[in-house]
Amino acid sequence: MDVCVILTYRCNSRCSMCYAWQNPTRTEDEISLDTLRKIPSGINYLNLTGGEPTLRKDLLEIVDILYPKAMTFEISSNGLLAERLEPVIKKYPCTKIRFSLEGSEPTNSRIRGEKDGYRKKIEGLLRLKALGGEDIGFGAVIQDDNAGELVELFRLSRKYGLEFATSTLHNGFQFHKNDNVPYDRLKVAGHIGELVTEMLKGFNVKNWFRAYLNLGLMAKVLGQERILKCTAATDFVFIDPWSDVYACNVRPDLKLGNLETQEWDEIMNSPLAEEARAKVDQCTHNCWMVGSAKAAMRHPRFVKIPRAAPLMWVVYNKLKVTFGGTINFKRYLDYSNVPEDKEVSHRKFFLNENVRKRLQRKDEPHYQGFGEFFNR
Repeated sequence: MDVCVILTYRCNSRCSMCYAWQNPTRTEDEISLDTLRKIPSGINYLNLTGGEPTLRKDLLEIVDILYPKAMTFEISSNGLLAERLEPVIKKYPCTKIRFSLEGSEPTNSRIRGEKDGYRKKIEGLLRLKALGGEDIGFGAVIQDDNAGELVELFRLSRKYGLEFATSTLHNGFQFHKNDNVPYDRLKVAGHIGELVTEMLKGFNVKNWFRAYLNLGLMAKVLGQERILKCTAATDFVFIDPWSDVYACNVRPDLKLGNLETQEWDEIMNSPLAEEARAKVDQCTHNCWMVGSAKAAMRHPRFVKIPRAAPLMWVVYNKLKVTFGGTINFKRYLDYSNVPEDKEVSHRKFFLNENVRKRLQRKDEPHYQGFGEFFNR
């Protein structure tokens, strides 16, 4: 099973696609070390995220607890405080680090509301790599404002010997907003297709399978069904800063339990978990996020190898691109049935805006008050 732990909703970015930074948690309410110890060993993939995880002053203690429990251990950060990850890399060089980098300097500053963020991220990544980090890279949330820069971002990663990951806009309970929808689905999907082809041209096997993951992002952007079935609550779960365990980070109705007051096995074998798995089986949200996509692509028994469908797609299209052919995306995607989002409003940017934050208390309802949303 994969586990994603949202350590905090405090964040020093001001992103246009996520308002968690406007709704921070209180430090005294955030998931404790004792609660994190309840996560069992044998986790396939464990990701620490936020908010911004480097704002936790006890981050190294958290890593000490969780690193031995996972086959692959990741910290997802905005990269503005890279120096706080240096002790982690010195002690655990195999830790996977991903910074959020949305494009060139002006693009990243605009989308993430960060001053001088581009420079800080690149310099921070290179420092971590120089310290011996073995899996260092950055990722972008694909959207209209940066889709045209995807291939250049990928080339930037290769220039510095860094990894490059992608996700795309989606709505979920922790974002406190429901307008994460592309303005021009066909155009964004076209740019992702360019990235898919570029990834298949090289010799990095990881990038070949990332190309398949990006095919799934194309389907997501075009408003079509997932190319592989979701396995939330079976193959992965999310834990929020108040220790609540959810099947995924999209549907607040799929809560499984609370790790502070319950034990892990009690939660995973509870009636709520069984009910959530049944709901996942019938879920019509069109989500394709890194966490859910990786789990769906992986063989259910042999976690180091992919399922047959992505493997066959990669082999076929890698050979095709290698010998000068082009990918026939129409074979996998329906371009004639793309939703028309007539009511889509343009997202707001916050680089030079003053915004009042609303502190979330542990004893109040969460994930409410920002309207209904649906991913398609």
